[in-house]
This record gives sequence, structure tokens and C-alpha cells, in this order.
Amino acid sequence: MLTGQQIRMARSALKWSARELAERTGLAMKTIQRIEATDGAPSSYTSTLTDLKACFEAAGIEFIGTPDDRPGIRINTRKD
Repeated sequence: MLTGQQIRMARSALKWSARELAERTGLAMKTIQRIEATDGAPSSYTSTLTDLKACFEAAGIEFIGTPDDRPGIRINTRKD
């Protein structure tokens, strides 16, 4: 499970605007804004959070921790 804070951190690390994230995931801009407004686990469809996670992971972001225990991100800069 992702948190709104992790999503904000991931987007910031990639220097993506909210509009760019919306375009990359096919989600509405309002959906991105609503999810990011929450520090904890956002109330959203599981498929929406799965789409966000997959998009960020494809760009090299790894989500660490849990919503209740030190949620964060790790940036993978390795080129395998």
C-alpha cells in the first residue's frame, strides 16, 4: 500500500509535474491531486494505486516501508 506522501516524494524525485504523472498513468489530474493531499494511505481504488506504483517503478522508484512504519522511497539509478 502506498501513501500520498510517498507518491509526492516519488513525483518530486523524478521532477514530474502532477499533469505529467496524470498523462503517464491515464488518471485524471483531480485524482492525482486528491491522492497526494493525503499523508497516509489514500482512500482510492486498488487499481489506481497499482497503476501509480507500476508507473513509478518503471521509472526507477522503489517504495519502502509501510504506511504505518517509515514509508519512503528509494531511487534506483543503476542501469542493469
